Amino acid sequence: RLGRCVFVGDAGMNSDENRRQLALGGGKYILATRMRAGDEVTTKVLTRPGRYQEVAGNLRVKEVTIGDGERGRRYAVCHNPAGAERQRRHRDHLLELLAVELSTLKAPKPGKDHSKHTCELLTSERFGRYLRKTSRGLLRIDRAAIKREARLDGKWVVTTNDDTLTAVDMALGYKQLMQVEDCWRMMKTGMRMRPIYHWSAHRIHAHVTLCVLALLLTRMAGNRANDTWRNIASRLQTIKVVEYERDGSRIHQTTDVRPPIRELLKALKVPEPPKILAIRPVPNPAQDPAPDA
Repeated sequence: RLGRCVFVGDAGMNSDENRRQLALGGGKYILATRMRAGDEVTTKVLTRPGRYQEVAGNLRVKEVTIGDGERGRRYAVCHNPAGAERQRRHRDHLLELLAVELSTLKAPKPGKDHSKHTCELLTSERFGRYLRKTSRGLLRIDRAAIKREARLDGKWVVTTNDDTLTAVDMALGYKQLMQVEDCWRMMKTGMRMRPIYHWSAHRIHAHVTLCVLALLLTRMAGNRANDTWRNIASRLQTIKVVEYERDGSRIHQTTDVRPPIRELLKALKVPEPPKILAIRPVPNPAQDPAPDA
């Protein structure tokens, strides 16, 4: 029994019209915002000083309010220190590549346009934001742009019209959207839900239902083991079954379960596999009846 629902959307859903529609009838929302649009989020929210509140090892939040009264807008600035370090390393790597690219360019001759490679760098999604053009038509790394981007490392901003939600609620509510997107990504890639080679509606329904049940199992396993399903599956693959013959019998036997895997199975509440799975007599070709002519 749900007492209420809160709509959670990414920055692509955040517009004046969408917010108005969502607020009709008392609807509540949590929406991500664009941080490079040059609006109040860029100029006022991200630049507002304040102390972050520690939520978890990878999440800090602070609340920023713009305006007063009913027209006031509440924002939560969220910061992931680990994500910030990851983005910084990625940017440093891109700048190293960009420096190599710039070293191959030649200065344009007077009265002539710049080269095709220069155009490619300026319009590149990877490099374009870190470039500036001098009065002589030369490309240089824009240090001011690097500084602006560094201020955004590991950050995202969300807003809400629900006054009962704290800044922590806003951050965790939006992270749930990320978890939903991760679930869809896992079903479409890891579980290979698509393509669906069914035509009948009941078969399509059964196909999707099985994928959702499989996703539920992976989420339960991840919560119990406090790890990702990819790591869990990789560790469980060390359990093997070997087949060998001894004293006229064919035996299927499980390999020894190492202590770390035993602890994983205990966390998953899954019993260890039996040591001996099957023992069958080896067929004797001499006793088999001759095949029909």
